[in-house]
Amino acid sequence: MPDKKERIDIHKYLAEFEDIPGTRVFTAQRARKGYHLNQFAMSLMKDENRQRFLADEKAYLDEWDLTDAAKKAVLARDYNGMIDEGGNIYFLSKLFSTDRKSFQFAAGSMTGMTQEEYAEMMLKGGRSPEGQRSIKGKY
Repeated sequence: MPDKKERIDIHKYLAEFEDIPGTRVFTAQRARKGYHLNQFAMSLMKDENRQRFLADEKAYLDEWDLTDAAKKAVLARDYNGMIDEGGNIYFLSKLFSTDRKSFQFAAGSMTGMTQEEYAEMMLKGGRSPEGQRSIKGKY
């Protein structure tokens, strides 16, 4: 991070992290993009909304001002796609909880692993940082 006296463009600074494989920094820009997606996810905190969603997912999603990409990601349970659309994993947890899935299941699916493979990897100390650092090598 630049010296505190030096004025920085925070958007430019945060954009530097976009080249870290598998990492999506939840910035203000992503929050704005995902506002309606995250509001949809939070609506699932109420049982009546969960029941309506599970009864007809597409109809429920059509009630929200979501992008087509966000709707497609939700219907496919593509959590990486939802995050790309501005979803916040803590809000999206309401969706996988609605599906009676664990955080561990969702994290595994986001890394291309089964829940069991993900748990085993974490018990062995987590994913190696090799190949997971900035492509530019700055961080």
